[in-house]
Amino acid sequence: MGISDLNGGDTNIADTPFGYTMSLIGGKWKMIILYLLAEKQTVRFNEMKRQLGGITFKTLSSQLKELEADGMVQRKEYPQVPPKVEYSLTDKAKTLLPVLEQLCDWGVKNRS
Repeated sequence: MGISDLNGGDTNIADTPFGYTMSLIGGKWKMIILYLLAEKQTVRFNEMKRQLGGITFKTLSSQLKELEADGMVQRKEYPQVPPKVEYSLTDKAKTLLPVLEQLCDWGVKNRS
């Protein structure tokens, strides 16, 4: 099923493979978080907060929890004081890397 398959039908976009994909990566921050993790491999929470800039602690925390629940991000907690938590991409999320690369290529070609 592709984009052209939705034309003229009664298909609810949320019920399509595209809708499923967007439910996992849609929103303002999720793709940016995935991109950062793809670039850095493993990132601690506070480092991620600094790299992302305008995101609040609450929003970053909730986005990471959603990505973890959807099997896109893995969280590794180390039993130490202060707590150390690292985030990285799962194998499932790594299958999106070619798509992220294509988006980057599109941006290079179309940026004015």
